[in-house]
Amino acid sequence: MNVFDESAQTMSLTAFIAVASVTLLLCVMTGPDRDDLDAFYTGYRSLSPLRGGLAIAGDYLSAATVLGTTGVIALTGHDGLVLALSTALSLVLLMFLLAEPLRNAGRFTMGDMLTRRAPGRAARIASCAVTLAALLPLMVVQLASSGNLLAFILGFDSSGFRTGSIVALGIVMIGYAAIGGMKGTALIQIIKTVVLLGAGLLVSVLVLHRFDWDTGALLHAAATGSGAGTGYLHSGLQFGGNDLDMISSELTVVLGAACLPHITMRMTGVRDAQAVRRSLSWAVGVVVGLCLLLAVIGFGAAALVGHDRITAAGAQGNSAVLQVTGAVAGGGGTGALVVTTMTTAIFLTLLASVAGMILACANSLAHDLFAHGLRTRKPMGNRTELATARGAAIGVGALAVTLAVLARHWNVQALVTLSFCIGASAIAPALVYSMFWRRYTRTGLLCTLIGGTACVLALITGTDLVSGSPGSVYPHRDFNWFPLTTTGLVSIPFGFLAGWLGTVLGRDTDTTAQRRQYEAVEPWILAGAPPAGRH
Repeated sequence: MNVFDESAQTMSLTAFIAVASVTLLLCVMTGPDRDDLDAFYTGYRSLSPLRGGLAIAGDYLSAATVLGTTGVIALTGHDGLVLALSTALSLVLLMFLLAEPLRNAGRFTMGDMLTRRAPGRAARIASCAVTLAALLPLMVVQLASSGNLLAFILGFDSSGFRTGSIVALGIVMIGYAAIGGMKGTALIQIIKTVVLLGAGLLVSVLVLHRFDWDTGALLHAAATGSGAGTGYLHSGLQFGGNDLDMISSELTVVLGAACLPHITMRMTGVRDAQAVRRSLSWAVGVVVGLCLLLAVIGFGAAALVGHDRITAAGAQGNSAVLQVTGAVAGGGGTGALVVTTMTTAIFLTLLASVAGMILACANSLAHDLFAHGLRTRKPMGNRTELATARGAAIGVGALAVTLAVLARHWNVQALVTLSFCIGASAIAPALVYSMFWRRYTRTGLLCTLIGGTACVLALITGTDLVSGSPGSVYPHRDFNWFPLTTTGLVSIPFGFLAGWLGTVLGRDTDTTAQRRQYEAVEPWILAGAPPAGRH
């Protein structure tokens, strides 16, 4: 079933158990006390810029991003490289446009950031709902993929093994989030980022060494192995030459990737505006470096493994990074060590990515929904809110595991696209308007969040990711009516338009008060300057 020998499989299994045990122990050691709410939500904002940057990069580089990007590069060449560059560009956009205002505006969650402009229970509830809508599909994708990856690595092919792997990994991920909180998950993200960089560098060096450090020879062999010839090195292979589809996809990645709630949540864990700028500088450097390494690995997979063998293991090419690792590792103890290094990095990436998303959803449920959105009487105590957050982490994780078990035989690429489209079409417009438009009102915010999300949900049902193509969720049915693969080209403008119309045409009774309330804190949010009258 795979390219790994028995010694590599045994060493990988041992490494999995050791890594899961050690990292869970670290979460227990760094976890907050029972009533220390600030420690659970922000880790006391104690991370240095370097560690903060590694944690942000770790959250940003999900398993879906790492495996999916490498697979797309291996299968489509030029278009996959553009996707990798768009992924890096999204974080650059966050760094220059939103990072500092998000740090200044936020306290714990995305709801805190948005209600600086439009306080109220409805805004809290809507922000919580959109957080779940954006992150739950991405969690399901990575959990469902985890069973397939472990089966591929260890050589098992039974449905029971895949289900057991999903459940076991899900329990570990829930433990990270519920026990470790922000500080514990940040530590796991830092370890994951360092290991992933090391593994990516090692495999990239072996790939380049195989071609005598001649990138021209590597690209020529990749084009030959892809089966597409020279078209592999030119635009148009991924979407069949549909330029609008390509633009829609890249626009969705650029605006959506860095605006997902588990990424914006990391801005609140940095101690001040200067630190968040430096953290993002480190994060951008790490992400750009890793994207370049993934490009080398992807081209190496096309050259050394070939299109047919990659797609035989999965139509999306998610196993390409493991296949090329086996191809360049060689035999013996050294080869087994190389394979174990990469499989451990992928394993850590799965664990850390989903744990960060579970934490973001749990924090939003506890803080935005239960502590503020649904509570009308006395405020919730710190100990009660912390217990609620931990309970929410268990509930969200259990739901994600259940859905992943049900979806393990499906093509779940549509869920990845759904998450990124919601990030680009609902969350990004809401954040931009909330930070930079003084007239923005509560009605406008609700229209942006609800309208952008509803538009994505309506349009994505008509894409070829859901029906009408061999790689869709329903490959034998065809109710495909939307001409693009991603919804971004339509849903992103719709999200911005909905926010503008809601603000201009809405019947808020306290628009003047809302505007004055925001203007009072605007200098602090945008520039970190004390508002007028404060010293």
